[in-house]
Amino acid sequence: MRRASLSKHAGWLALAIASIGPLLVMACEPEKPAVAPAAATTSAPPPVASASAGPVIQHADVSGAAKTSYDRGFAAFQAGDLAAAKQAFTDASHADPRSPAPLYSLGTVLEHMGDVSGAQVQYKAAIAVKPDDPTAIGAYAMSLANSGHLTEADSYLSNLAQKNPNSAPITTFLSEVKSMENDTGSAQQLAQDALRMNPDYKPAMIAIAHDHYRAHRLELSRYALSAVLDGRGDSNPPRDADNPDAHLIRALIEEEDGLRPAAMADFDAARKVRPDMVEALIHLGVMKLQAGNVLEATPLLESAVKFAPTSALAHLNLADAYRLGSRIADAKREFDKALSMDSSLGVAHYDMALLYLFSPSVPGTTATDQIATAIHELETYRSMRSPRAGGDDVDELLARAQAKQADLNQKVAPPPDTTPAPASGGSAAGAAASAGLKPAASSAPASSAAGASGAAASSTKPGGLAPWPASSGAGH
Repeated sequence: MRRASLSKHAGWLALAIASIGPLLVMACEPEKPAVAPAAATTSAPPPVASASAGPVIQHADVSGAAKTSYDRGFAAFQAGDLAAAKQAFTDASHADPRSPAPLYSLGTVLEHMGDVSGAQVQYKAAIAVKPDDPTAIGAYAMSLANSGHLTEADSYLSNLAQKNPNSAPITTFLSEVKSMENDTGSAQQLAQDALRMNPDYKPAMIAIAHDHYRAHRLELSRYALSAVLDGRGDSNPPRDADNPDAHLIRALIEEEDGLRPAAMADFDAARKVRPDMVEALIHLGVMKLQAGNVLEATPLLESAVKFAPTSALAHLNLADAYRLGSRIADAKREFDKALSMDSSLGVAHYDMALLYLFSPSVPGTTATDQIATAIHELETYRSMRSPRAGGDDVDELLARAQAKQADLNQKVAPPPDTTPAPASGGSAAGAAASAGLKPAASSAPASSAAGASGAAASSTKPGGLAPWPASSGAGH
């Protein structure tokens, strides 16, 4: 059934809020041998990952042959097959050009594929078909905001809000944009206004919690989320116990508070409702890697790459899962992809160094080349890290790598000459032969911790998990 007006309840919006604000994620902590103590966690700033787009609509208002194509597209999207979803939603839009849903969903797929401008074209096409459709309006505005065009998004929604003063969806989206602009006063007021328009409008409740989270008012955010997820006793049951956005925000708070089991449970709850929620997939996957659970972490991070194929951080974290799972060739491929997408990812060089330093062998390289590459990657990371970063183990790893390199060089060097020196007055040929033989250069003995045993790194890797950054409007 078509939505009559913007002021009607739009259930999809509770899911669409997840597209706000980028997220910080670092790759996992390296392995530690039992004999070596762990180094202190570093404060190196992690890089930024793009937020995922909103969800597609499961029960879209499409008719005739378009429904078959649309349902095929929805199933493909849920499975992470973005190419098949793109084709199916394109077919549906051609079969039913009067419905905005295929256009909106096609835009969502394109945004997941990294084609932001193409996605915005589809969102605007959906709005042209149905000017009061909140799904497409919200998607277009949030796409503008997430791609750095906050002022444009603000102006767009402000104009619509003036024309539709009783629209809870538009007011809520404007609240989110104001929050991303760090205008928390306006953000809170607008969300409260949306609740006055519709006291049961759950996305407005999420917007209140999200703004508190961005401003690092974590207790207030947690309190607002509890009304949505837990309720306030028998007389006030949960408003939306399965809301993935509420679970995501609460998981980030719990993670920051060191409540790892609770955070993992909430990340898991979010991604089960929204299998395309890349933020939850990456966080949960990395936390499982940190706990040593490579088998469960790997499919989560593979799903993140499916839903965000152009995210350098998704590829970086998957590469680390493959590295820890001894899938050396796969890890190398994913590290290369991550760096090809974002050459500024210093931590990728650190992780690549671990791959070359501690893997028994890397396909296509000799032992000498492998250790030389490890040293090069560590030096690259050291040159790229922040001068304020402290507590990482790059110098220790370099010492290990150089000791291992010296050990390898000693093994391949020609043996020292043991022929006695010719007596005074000996033949010229004997003297020349003796002069042509030089003993191998001496090297300091490698320590047992720095030998070529292939043991895992003993320290905590730089960085860690962190919440959305203030610079993006979603920070602490």
